[in-house]
Amino acid sequence: MESVQAIKQRFEIIGNDPKLNRAVEKAIQVAPTDISVLVTGESGVGKENIPRIIHALSHRKHGKYIAVNCGAIPEGTIDSELFGHEKGAFTGATGTREGYFEVADGGTIFLDEVGELPLTTQVRLLRVLENGEFIKVGSSQVQKTNVRIVAATNVNMFEAIEKGRFREDLYYRLSTVEIMLPPLRERKDDIHLLFRKFSSDFAHKYKMPPIKLDDDAVALLQKFRWGGNIRQLRNAAEQISVLETNRNISLATLRSYLPEEGSSSNLPAVVRDKKPESDFSNEREILYKVLFDMKSDLNDLKKLTMELMQNGNTNKVQESNKGLIQKIYGSQEDNRAFEDQPRTEVFSSQKTSRPEPAISEPIDHEDDDDDNYLFAETVEEEETLRLDEKEIELIKKALERNKGKRKAAADELGISERTLYRKIKQYDL
Repeated sequence: MESVQAIKQRFEIIGNDPKLNRAVEKAIQVAPTDISVLVTGESGVGKENIPRIIHALSHRKHGKYIAVNCGAIPEGTIDSELFGHEKGAFTGATGTREGYFEVADGGTIFLDEVGELPLTTQVRLLRVLENGEFIKVGSSQVQKTNVRIVAATNVNMFEAIEKGRFREDLYYRLSTVEIMLPPLRERKDDIHLLFRKFSSDFAHKYKMPPIKLDDDAVALLQKFRWGGNIRQLRNAAEQISVLETNRNISLATLRSYLPEEGSSSNLPAVVRDKKPESDFSNEREILYKVLFDMKSDLNDLKKLTMELMQNGNTNKVQESNKGLIQKIYGSQEDNRAFEDQPRTEVFSSQKTSRPEPAISEPIDHEDDDDDNYLFAETVEEEETLRLDEKEIELIKKALERNKGKRKAAADELGISERTLYRKIKQYDL
């Protein structure tokens, strides 16, 4: 078994902090086994080095090593990326595709930012961890895979579990061994070592002398709270190496490249207990809201029509329903347009047909024989409130309007094409 120092030199890990050494030591110890490992730590601390060490020292070192950034893959395609799909499984699936778990059989998969996985994908991943089985998207055939999973996250997993964003059972399957990498501000003695290494690398890359910090600049470097960790330190070293003609860097020069004192980099972050969530957090709820708004508008129109029929005086109806008319038609110009629109009388004739007096004129009932002309009694039918029926009706209309083109229909409905495809299958349209 190689020593910690030898492994750090092999993988170019700079630093002698005890917490860093302990993390590397744990990686060396778990490498020969097949247990799953969860690497935790802030963004930019170098979590990607640990799975590389584990794979290189394991019996799987001759197999494939695949690193997957779970946060960079769209939710709609991540299942296909990880587990593959069959031809015709969804729009655009013109052929069968192998997923990462099939390609990496016998090797190691590194799932970076695993805390960003959708809940549906977490269920699939849990099955792989438990019995090595997975099913391609659009298939019913169970396949086997023999992969070693190393995951990493900068998310507070217990908080994510509490808020329902991550499955507790999956967390405990992933974190059989947990390796934590410390933030750079807790490795003060390593900061100058890293800066010198980066300065040397950039001097070689850009063919110029390396920069050097004076004592005051070194003190500021170690005192500064590096929110972006090693990534931020590397970025600062590169900027100074390229832009400064004087290769001896003073305190004032270094300070000009760092965020000002009192900025968010030097202050504790304010984290809210709960993020404000939208009342309509998914497409289905948005569709329901549209349906209920439409029903409310229809009821308002029914009420206005009934009053016109029963009263017969447009001015009186307009005065008593000013708020309702403004809600439906908007501006005063729209109200006048509404007033000037032709009106259709609703009536039933029992004997003969003859012209009906305009609604705005008083009706002379003395000339009517046995009340031949009566307003028709309007009966409101009980309207169905089944949401699935309303969904089917809207989907059919959208498909008809767009001549069966699912993408255009989905855009009109305000949902994704994948969601529309699923609903077409669900309702057998």
